[in-house]
Amino acid sequence: MPDLPSQYLPSDFSARPIGLIAGKGRYPILVAESIRAAGIPLRVISFKDETEGALIQSIPAADHIQIKVGQLGKLLKSLQKLGCGYALMAGQITPKRLFHGLHPDLKALTLLNKIKVKNAETIFGTIASEIEAIGIRMLDARSFLDAHVADEGLMTGGKLQAAEEYIQHGIEMAKGIADLDIGQGVVVRKGTVLAVEAYEGTDPMLKRAGSFKTDGLIFVKTVKRRQDYRFDVPVFGERTLAIMHEAGIRTAALEAGNVLILDKAQIIGQARKLKIELYGYSPAPHTSHLTS
Repeated sequence: MPDLPSQYLPSDFSARPIGLIAGKGRYPILVAESIRAAGIPLRVISFKDETEGALIQSIPAADHIQIKVGQLGKLLKSLQKLGCGYALMAGQITPKRLFHGLHPDLKALTLLNKIKVKNAETIFGTIASEIEAIGIRMLDARSFLDAHVADEGLMTGGKLQAAEEYIQHGIEMAKGIADLDIGQGVVVRKGTVLAVEAYEGTDPMLKRAGSFKTDGLIFVKTVKRRQDYRFDVPVFGERTLAIMHEAGIRTAALEAGNVLILDKAQIIGQARKLKIELYGYSPAPHTSHLTS
């Protein structure tokens, strides 16, 4: 394909069917819409009680297979049965399902027992490797969503209200947390870390930060310095914006080109109305400007 429909696709991409491994929320719906718009055959693997019904209903029965969370063997067989040349992971799985409601098959149990440290990178990295081992190529999870990635600069317009030195401090802290595989976000205030994202996810972290009932809060979302873009790409959406508003957080600093803003134009418009600034920072390494 001389003109690729997304900058995140490999240069040798061809129009073979894409198997969308669809988790929760709006993210996989947007990916599905964009793949269809590009005229590329779409297949969907959904998860019982996780994937949005609207997405499932939009897919012909012959192009869709539903599995339970943890059925890795069935996932691999489903991708093959649907004739997929590529696979793309989009959308989260409810975190508590890894403790309650998990249905691991023999393939999953075997792999989980081999993984000593269990986090997003080791678990999803192993799944991605198993998919590629059967000849199905994993795509960058940002593929087809070029119009929904954070841009550099103040996306909401006007003049940046948050102090750049405090944003840079937040970026440095967020990078450290991400590189330790703890989470992808922090909330800072004037050089102090108030809340760190861990296994529970972004929204509970924002609520905790809001419990301090103070001003000058900055939410920073990032990726690891050696991010595997086949999975775990950070997402900013309508719910996160609403919780920021409730928590009194007026600034979100999002890594440009790497953080997805779902329904970007709509979210930027809502942020303006709520007087929340969305700032895209360069993915280049930063050094804190704070002094002791």
